[in-house]
Amino acid sequence: MLEQVVEVLSERGYAATRFADVSQASGVAVSTLQGYFGSREDMLIEALQGATSGEVEALAELAAGFEDPWQQLVALVDRGLSTPVPTWRMLMEFWTAAAHDAELRAHAAALAEQYRQPFLDAMERGVESGSFSPRFAVTAIVDVVVATMDGLLYPLVLGHRASADLDYRDVVLAQLAFVLGTNP
Repeated sequence: MLEQVVEVLSERGYAATRFADVSQASGVAVSTLQGYFGSREDMLIEALQGATSGEVEALAELAAGFEDPWQQLVALVDRGLSTPVPTWRMLMEFWTAAAHDAELRAHAAALAEQYRQPFLDAMERGVESGSFSPRFAVTAIVDVVVATMDGLLYPLVLGHRASADLDYRDVVLAQLAFVLGTNP
């Protein structure tokens, strides 16, 4: 049922998503939705939190599949750069709603830290193993990499660019290799 809430939310937006829309998409009666979630806002918050937490978990699972820190970073960057537009749309709605809601804002801050962690872990492992000799603080490098991926949100959601048009992957990886002092 949460999947349908997220789907409707990514199509209609936070402000325009109603129980009736979710009912139509899921086939679940409005009264059942109201009984399960309580309020419309509770339904949307639960969907946003669940979907964003799912993205963070997927990233952590991906990171766990690589021993080599550089290959782990490449996989994480590739995942970030290839985030599907509906996911970006949902994240945009989440961040916009979080700007006006303290509970969502706190959840967004916790998710941001969880999202950064696989990047930070890979870089720290690379430093410890001698594979990386960072030119800047590792935390600053992580911030720049994550900001680069987050910066795709609006151009992709607004249709100014398509994921297939993103030809700067090699630039992002070259910059990452430079700041980490490695030559993959």
